[in-house]
Amino acid sequence: MAITTFAAIDIGSYEVSMKIYELSKNFGMREVDYLRYRIELGRDAYGKGKLGQELTNQLCEVIGNYVRIMKEYKVTDYRACATSALRELKNPYLLVEQIYQRTGVKIDILSNAELRFLSYKSIAAMENDFQKIIQKGTAILDIGGGSTQISLFDKDVLVSTQNLKLGILRIREQLRQLEKETTHYNKLVEEIIHSDILGYKRLYLKDREIKHVILLGDFFMDTIFHGRDTQKMLTREELEERYEQIVNTSPDTLVDELDIPPEYGSLVLPTVVLYKKFIDAFEAERLWAPGTVVADGIAYDYCEKHKIIKNAHNFENDILVAAKNIGKRYNSNKMHIQSVTKVALAIFDGMKKVHGMGSRERLLLQIAIQLHDCGKYISMREVAQCTYNIIMSTEIIGLSKAEQEVIANVVKYNRLPFEYFSEVNRATGIDKQNYLLVAKLTAILRVANALDRSHYQKISDLKVVVKGQELVITINGDADLLLETGLLDKKANFFEEVFSIRPVVKKKRTR
Repeated sequence: MAITTFAAIDIGSYEVSMKIYELSKNFGMREVDYLRYRIELGRDAYGKGKLGQELTNQLCEVIGNYVRIMKEYKVTDYRACATSALRELKNPYLLVEQIYQRTGVKIDILSNAELRFLSYKSIAAMENDFQKIIQKGTAILDIGGGSTQISLFDKDVLVSTQNLKLGILRIREQLRQLEKETTHYNKLVEEIIHSDILGYKRLYLKDREIKHVILLGDFFMDTIFHGRDTQKMLTREELEERYEQIVNTSPDTLVDELDIPPEYGSLVLPTVVLYKKFIDAFEAERLWAPGTVVADGIAYDYCEKHKIIKNAHNFENDILVAAKNIGKRYNSNKMHIQSVTKVALAIFDGMKKVHGMGSRERLLLQIAIQLHDCGKYISMREVAQCTYNIIMSTEIIGLSKAEQEVIANVVKYNRLPFEYFSEVNRATGIDKQNYLLVAKLTAILRVANALDRSHYQKISDLKVVVKGQELVITINGDADLLLETGLLDKKANFFEEVFSIRPVVKKKRTR
C-alpha cells in the first residue's frame, strides 16, 4: 500500500501552522501531527504594509523549524501557502525570496479566491455531513484576520460567493485607539461592520432562505467552541448565550478562560461580534463548525490532483456556476452563451492533439464564454474593455489572479485586435506561457462566437475533426448559415496563425 507523507504549511495573519498527513488511496487523508506557532504577521501587514526585521526573522525561524520536523517525518512532498498577511505587503515577493534563501521553502501567495476555495475544500474531509447539509439553503461563513468570505449554496449548487474586508485583525487595528475610550467595545465593532453587512444582505440575500451556516476559521474554534465536545453543532440560542458571556467578560479574563496568548485577548470580541451579526442576518436555524483549517484544504487539493481521493462533490462545477451567476448579474444572453459553449467545446475536444491543453484550460474557456459579453451592461460601444474591467474587478472563487487575467484577456481580444507579447506584457505583466494560452483560447472563442453571430442559435448538431491542415466543422441541419460562414473567414485567419490549421464549415443536410 503506497503511502505519501505530506506537509501543509499555512502562513496566516496571526499564526503559522503545519499539518503532517499520511495520504493513501486505501484510507484517504490521515492527520499525523498539527503544529501551531502564534506570530502576528497581520499587525505589521495591515498597519504598515511591510514586516519589520524582527517578525521576518521570527517567521524564517519558525519555517526553518518546520523544515527540520518535515525531515524527521520523512515528508515526501509539501505545499506552503500564504494568505492576506503576505498578499497585502507592498512587496511580498522580496519576503518570499528571503524565506526561500534562508529555509529552502517555496511559498505560494494565494489570491483570496484561491484561499477561500481551499477553505471550502477543507470541509470535504467531512464529506457525508457536507453533502447532506448543502442540500438546503446553506451559507459558508469564513472569517479570517483580513477579510470575511460568504458562500451561499442551495440544492448542492454554489449560488454566490463574496468577500468583504471585515477581518478580526483588520477591525482591531482600525479601532485600536477608540477601544480605550469606551466601555462598550462590542458596540463600536457592530457600528463599523453594520453598513457592510446591511449592503451584503440587500444585494445577495434578498429573499433567500438560509437554513444552515457552516462556520470556518480556527480562531473561532478557540473561542466559541472552547471546551465543547467534537460534535461542533449548536443552535442560534446557544450562540446568543455564548456571545453574552464573552461581551461581558474582560479580555484578561478571556485569556485565562480560553487559554490563549495575552495578545489575542482583544481578538475574541471582534470575532464573536462578526459571527453573531452575520448569523442574525442569515436567520439560520443551526450552525455547524467542522473544525477544519486551510491546511486540510491544501492536503485535500493535493489528493485530488494526484488522484488519491475521488470526491463526490464537483468543485470545478462550483467555479463554473459562480461564473454563470456573474454573467446573470450582468444580463448576459443565456441562449447565446449555450450555443457558443456547445461549438467552442466541440472545437476544443476535437483538436486536443493539436492544442495540447487540458481540463483546466477547458474550464477557463467555459468561464470566458460565460462572461464574454458582460460589458454590454455598462457600454455597448466599449464592450471589450468594460468586460475586461468587470472580470478583473470581480472575485471568481477557485481561480488564481493569473487565471483571472487569462480569462479577462481572452474576452478582451475576442473583440479587439490581438496584440504582440511585448505590448500585453507591458500592460498586464502576463508571462509568455499565459500569453500563449490567451491566444489559443481567444482563437477558439472567436470562431465559436462567429458561428452564432446572429444570436439565433442556428447550430443544434455538429461534429469537429482535424483533417490535414483543416479543422472541419460539420453542421447538421437546414439552417441558413450565410451570415455565420461569411463572417468566419476573418476569424479563421487568426485561428490558423495560432494553430496552423484552418477552420472550415461544411453543412450536412438532414433531408
